[in-house]
Amino acid sequence: MTAPRIREIEEYFRFLQLEKGLSPNTLEAYRRDVGVYCGFLAAEGIGGIGLATDEHAAAFVRALSGVGLSAKSIARTISALKGLHRYLLGEKKIDTDPTQNLELPRIGHALPDVLSYDEVELILSAATPSGTTESGLWMRDRALLETLYATGIRVSEATTLKRADIFPDQQLIRVFGKGSKERLVPIGAPALEWIARYSEGVRVTLAAKKQTGDAVFLNWRGRPLSRVAVWNIVKEYTRRAGIEKDVHPHSFRHSFATHLLEGGADLRSVQEMLGHADIATTQIYTHVDRELMKAEHAKYHPRG
Repeated sequence: MTAPRIREIEEYFRFLQLEKGLSPNTLEAYRRDVGVYCGFLAAEGIGGIGLATDEHAAAFVRALSGVGLSAKSIARTISALKGLHRYLLGEKKIDTDPTQNLELPRIGHALPDVLSYDEVELILSAATPSGTTESGLWMRDRALLETLYATGIRVSEATTLKRADIFPDQQLIRVFGKGSKERLVPIGAPALEWIARYSEGVRVTLAAKKQTGDAVFLNWRGRPLSRVAVWNIVKEYTRRAGIEKDVHPHSFRHSFATHLLEGGADLRSVQEMLGHADIATTQIYTHVDRELMKAEHAKYHPRG
């Protein structure tokens, strides 16, 4: 297999920006980390990322420790490299992942951004027939936003969701996640109602323009929405709602999980709904929950 090209590595950074919602500063830091890694491999005589082995990856981390880099910076670098190799492996650009056995330094949990109930409601309610959405696309946008919050699905899962994957009577949707792994996720009546309203009032017209592949969410050309389009939709309605914090599609996923746990949902159930292979990934949301409880206590208890 040929070594990944610069274009394919750039696609990874685009993936981080659109799918993961990384801030510009973090994205730039990841770029530097990957650049240093590539320089290290070149100095070792390795002809590209696709030829790196477990030993090379471990040697690189040891080199970072040797120059006195902080645990936080090393953890960020490892995260960047793990993400890069997983992405390239998933895209079949490399055969093996030399970073799979690398362990992150223990630096505590970084809590994901979470929207409050009121902020979610403001964003959803901002999808009304005004401005450039008078054509009816605002109904699509409302259905999309409702679906993201109601199910916690990833952007890639939303853009590939098909009408045949929606089971209104059972209030379930079928999702194909990472590695095409299938799971069923509950979806509430409000989201289903908006999907039905959009499908009957707008989608039927959009679908007449192009081969849609049965995708639920279509652009004005009748093609499935792209990740970029979903990103822009979330940004637009966040702006209309007057919310100044950095909100991205993944914010709805974080909020979905946190709000479920706040309501007393079982951690294993949330793990299944999110499609996490390892429950340790889901446990980050229990930390979010504790922080929110502490904030509530500090705000309302007389001796908080």
